[in-house]
Amino acid sequence: MLGNTQPNKTLNGEKKKSGRGRRFLFNALGLIILLVLAVLGGYRSALVTRLRTQDAVITKQLGEQFQYALVDIEFKRYENARQRLEFIIAHDASFPGAQEKLTEVLVQMNVPTPTVAASLTPTPDFSGAEQAFAQAQQRIAAQDWPGAISALDQMRKLDPNYQTPLVDGMYYFALRNYGYDLITRQGNLEGGIYQVALAEHFGPLDRDASGLREGARFYLIGASFWELDWSQAVFYFEQVYGGWSGLWDGTMTASERYYIASMRYGDDLISRGEYCAAYEQYVNAQKISQLDQSAAKGFNQASRQCYPATETPTLSITSTTGGPTEIPTDTQPAPPPTDTPPPPTDTPPTP
Repeated sequence: MLGNTQPNKTLNGEKKKSGRGRRFLFNALGLIILLVLAVLGGYRSALVTRLRTQDAVITKQLGEQFQYALVDIEFKRYENARQRLEFIIAHDASFPGAQEKLTEVLVQMNVPTPTVAASLTPTPDFSGAEQAFAQAQQRIAAQDWPGAISALDQMRKLDPNYQTPLVDGMYYFALRNYGYDLITRQGNLEGGIYQVALAEHFGPLDRDASGLREGARFYLIGASFWELDWSQAVFYFEQVYGGWSGLWDGTMTASERYYIASMRYGDDLISRGEYCAAYEQYVNAQKISQLDQSAAKGFNQASRQCYPATETPTLSITSTTGGPTEIPTDTQPAPPPTDTPPPPTDTPPTP
């Protein structure tokens, strides 16, 4: 009996050890699989993020190239425009407007040039570009910006490669100042923004031109909300008023628009019962000019509701005649003369 029991125990122990080993092996294998899946998932996520970032960078570059192509088309540099547009289409065939502009460029490049007999061909006049260049310099010196730009365009038509760096600098100077004058002197905000944007293609804008263009953009956005949403009008004209209070669009300055928008926004807030907010708008308008009749009425109402008058408390004292007397707490009785002491309050004065 004892001889048969010992082998059975040994066999059972070995089976238990073998079962634990298999479970350990399966658990380890499952952990390895999970780790592999996690690594693959992280790699895939990183790959997707990198691809998205790369797409955003490419899209931005394609947009810049498209803008440059438009400038090339405007100045009839069709070969440069063709290369830019073909580059855009090679990376994104569905880029908006690229295919249409490329077709337009190819048509312009293949327009047949009329030829005449060799005997009638005049001798090329290479002095035309130099004359146009000199004329552009004169116009710039006279601050005739449209005339200078016209002379530069004519020179580029005669000789696109004539002193290119210097001509590009002249383009930048004339376009920048023409846009600046359109905005500040003529109130032509849209035209000024366009000319400054053209100048930016020839070089980075200086701080004054960049800030003025931003102010003109804010002015136009604020004007789009005029009489439609006074809160938005106040928001945008407040930005313009802070830096370019004299900026105008031919009708009103930014200061005038901020003044009017603040009063009308205050009236709207009064109608909604927002008295303290309305009070702030009226105060902003008062810093510029006197309130009109409607705003003055709203300001008085907002003042009463937002800053109500507090009732002055009274103090009761006993007079020398024996009766109580009430006086305001902020008014003190006149002090008695220093050479005659006051009579006691418990003894009536002698008649």
